Amino acid sequence: MSRIAKNPVAVPGGVEVKLLDGRLSVKGPKGNLEHQVHPLVKVMQEGSLLKFERTNDSLLARAVSGTTRALVNNMVQGVTKGFEKKLTIIGVGYRAAVQGKKLNLTLGYSHPVAYDIPAGIAIECPDQTSVVVRGPDRQLVGQVAAEIRDFRAPEPYKGKGVRYADEVVVKKEAKKK
Repeated sequence: MSRIAKNPVAVPGGVEVKLLDGRLSVKGPKGNLEHQVHPLVKVMQEGSLLKFERTNDSLLARAVSGTTRALVNNMVQGVTKGFEKKLTIIGVGYRAAVQGKKLNLTLGYSHPVAYDIPAGIAIECPDQTSVVVRGPDRQLVGQVAAEIRDFRAPEPYKGKGVRYADEVVVKKEAKKK
């Protein structure tokens, strides 16, 4: 069995887990998430623990059982604590602002960039050069942060652009005469 799938997922108080027809639903104070469980994995709830077993010993079943356990653990964490990604904008005149359900970015192009904020995601701009993406779905938070970063990825000579707060951009040396 997968070493990851051997560890049960603890369900804290205030979190409701339902398993119906292969769909796992997790509801908590930060939101509601659903996941379609693979047919090779059997999920069992014993008290406040979720346990995972594979139905056969194939290579795919071993891999999917560990992945399912990790995804369900992320769902439980997401509906209790939530996830967040911080982005920093570096460059003269580069800035961000949230207006309603849109994130407006000025990134040195001839036009402003307007990004529609997806449902289930909250975006804040504590100041003009930082963006915080929050939500219960880890995959969606990471995807939204990556899409915002892709509007102007950090360039290697001056480091201008949108980067993750903990990202290190290695700068290249300028051309010599």
